[in-house]
Amino acid sequence: MPKIKKKRVGFRIDMTPMVDVAMLLLTFFMMTTVFRPEEATAIDLPASNAPFKMPETDIMVVTVNKEGRVFMGVDSQTLRAQLFGEANKLRPSMEVDRISLRDLLIQARISNPKLRTLVKGDKEAPYGPLEDILDILRQVKITRFNLVTELEKT
Repeated sequence: MPKIKKKRVGFRIDMTPMVDVAMLLLTFFMMTTVFRPEEATAIDLPASNAPFKMPETDIMVVTVNKEGRVFMGVDSQTLRAQLFGEANKLRPSMEVDRISLRDLLIQARISNPKLRTLVKGDKEAPYGPLEDILDILRQVKITRFNLVTELEKT
């Protein structure tokens, strides 16, 4: 056994590669994140306590704002370009009048039969436009649709 002990050599871990990996992961998640699309108009949804989940794909949204204006949007850019024109394919929804809404609903359902219809109405919206929309949905034989509400926490 040696009488002289060897001095212990310290070591240092270089943290640079770990910081590089963390930054790469951060930029990857920032670039690939899909944010919720902007709404054409601000809607304050009425409250309910039904916990049904809204579908994520193949949706067609008919929106009524508090002034009673009607907007229609679909989640597919190609279908939006087909319905509203190539210049409007990046807009989430377009304002439509009640006369052209019927034809747009028929065109959208012909283009994609799997579309599910959502009706969003502001809680302060007049009842007349919503009643007109429900009547138009009945005329074009769309009998299954969801009324979108804000989930009320109890």
